[in-house]
Amino acid sequence: MHETEKATVAADVAPEAPEAHSTPVDIMPSLEETLRQAEQNAEEHHDAWLRAKAETENVRRRAQEDIAKASKYAVERFAGELLAVKDSLEAALAVEAMSVDSLRSGTELTLKQLNAAFEKSNLSEINPVGEKFDPHRHQAISMVPSDQEPNTVVTVLQKGCLLADRVLRPALVVVAQAKT
Repeated sequence: MHETEKATVAADVAPEAPEAHSTPVDIMPSLEETLRQAEQNAEEHHDAWLRAKAETENVRRRAQEDIAKASKYAVERFAGELLAVKDSLEAALAVEAMSVDSLRSGTELTLKQLNAAFEKSNLSEINPVGEKFDPHRHQAISMVPSDQEPNTVVTVLQKGCLLADRVLRPALVVVAQAKT
């Protein structure tokens, strides 16, 4: 190879020197600018987090207030229904000359009002005569020999009460015992 060919090949292989007028710093953002943007993003996320936290706290507080109000006024409708029963009882006691028949008819009407109030409030009675004994709904006071099938309710001493499907008071019952 000649000298001129060597110089040409060397020039082709040798890396070119960067030009003085363009620098890679101009293309990429500065470190300070990147840090400023990151701090701004962090501040925005922090503000959003604080707002979400405050909103969650407000929702929790409102829910607690709603629960307190619901508990405080839960029996409002039922109490309103019972006022009519109370008025009837007071009217009956206000009568001067009361006969047995008027007392009985007034008591029957008052009981009808009370039953209507119970029905509107989803209260129902448990009267299990002749049914199979259920320890979830009945409380056995005693067992007696009977011709009925064993573990059958023979007598109800006190009716029970249900609120929707929940037992408020179990029925007090006497249960049939197998004859020996």
